[in-house]
Amino acid sequence: MGHVRPERTPGNTTRMMMLDTNFLIAVEQPGSDADLRLRSWLDDDRRIGVCSIVWTEYLCGPLSPVKISAADAMIRWKEPFVVSDAAIAARLFNASGRHRGTLTDCMIAAVAIRCSATLATLNVDDFRAFTAHGLKLA
Repeated sequence: MGHVRPERTPGNTTRMMMLDTNFLIAVEQPGSDADLRLRSWLDDDRRIGVCSIVWTEYLCGPLSPVKISAADAMIRWKEPFVVSDAAIAARLFNASGRHRGTLTDCMIAAVAIRCSATLATLNVDDFRAFTAHGLKLA
């Protein structure tokens, strides 16, 4: 078997922002609320990233190769979904009522919780129930 990357929680957690897919898409519109908030966080020297679940949703597009390249350059931190995230996501899913269509949000929230990152989303209501389990929302 090959080398297995150990699970980790990045340092400097009070300065980390994870973007949800809808927020990442909204950032592409210059002058939008999402764009202005992202610029503010960058000016504040926050670490900006996405989890691999969000990156997958984003790449489903439709996107031009130029947009993909620009987003890839802007979002250098792409946190993987790891085994411990699966347990957190399952706990969130069960605690929030096991609703169809919410598992992906549970997975995104799980990564943010593990990383102690603040999640930026335009769908705050979809994630609000997870704040009782440690999720921080922007």
